[in-house]
Formats: sequence, structure tokens, C-alpha cells
Amino acid sequence: MATTDKASPRDRLLDAAAQLFYRDGVSVGIEALCRTAGVSKRSMYQLFDSKDEMLAASLEQRIARYEAQLALAGPDSGTPRERILHIFEQVEKASTDPDYHGCPYLAVLVEVKDPGHPASQVARAVKERLQEAFRSRAEQGGARDPGLLARQLMLIFDGASARAGARVERLDDGLATATVTALLDAAGVG
Repeated sequence: MATTDKASPRDRLLDAAAQLFYRDGVSVGIEALCRTAGVSKRSMYQLFDSKDEMLAASLEQRIARYEAQLALAGPDSGTPRERILHIFEQVEKASTDPDYHGCPYLAVLVEVKDPGHPASQVARAVKERLQEAFRSRAEQGGARDPGLLARQLMLIFDGASARAGARVERLDDGLATATVTALLDAAGVG
């Protein structure tokens, strides 16, 4: 990811953080972040109190794009079943990118063990919104137990993205959507 001279130092740091944390994990050092962003450590500490705060801000900045990638064109487009399946189709599609490392929000939750960490709080909120979206769509689709189905869908989503991100599973054969289809059928989602 190239940084531009027109972007503010804050934006360049957030872009560098997103790139490096996703690719290399949250243990990336301040020096690497600043070097990639073309920003001095002094400037970084004037903008952010800590690397933890920068990580949280970087995750926060990308929520809208992340959620938009998972959504159908409009909030009312598609049936609840189609909207659920679309999310898994997007994960399958993303997993074919050689730079895919799984869900960035799940990665943070796995790497950062402290639930009080600012980045953990952002990541947890994103995952809770996704689970609530699954629950709502399951309810709209007539699922017998929308809450249980939402939890099951989260297990498939997180498991599929983690396994594909670790390159131990390929999703380009429709495995995730086939699994979700069977689950939706069993739950009575029409």
C-alpha cells in the first residue's frame, strides 16, 4: 500500500497500521509503522497516545468498508436467506486473494488477549454487530431459533475466514456457502 504526500500524517499512519497489522500481526513495531507511513515517531506520539490507540483507530476507520463488503447492494435487497449467503460468498471470494489473512477483527481478538484493550473493544463490537445482523436476518427468514442460528453462523464465518487466512482450507469450492445452506435449511430459513 503506497502512501501519498497528500494524505495527512494521521491518515498515513492509520493506513500503514491497517496494512502492517493485517499482514504481520499486532506485534509490528512503532519504527516499522512510522517508516511505512513516512511519519516520525515524535509525530506519531503527537497524534496517538500509544500504538494500542493507533490500532484501535485503524480498525475503527475501516469498519464501514468492511461491513459494506459483506452487504448486498441495498439494505432491503435480497431475501434474508440471500443476504446471509451473500456474506459467505464474499468471504469465499476474498479468500482467493493471495493477500487474504482472514477477518482482521477476529485476528485482533485472537492476538490481543486483553478484552479491555481498545482494539479488542472495537473488534468485539464489529463481531457483535455481525452476529446481530445474522440473528435479525434469521428471524426475518423464519428460523426456529434465530439466536442459536446466529451463533452457529458466526462459528462458520470465523472458522472459515481463519482457516482460509491461515491457508489450511480453500474456500473457492463453495464449502462455506454449502455448509451455511445446509444450516439454513435445517433451521427452517426460507
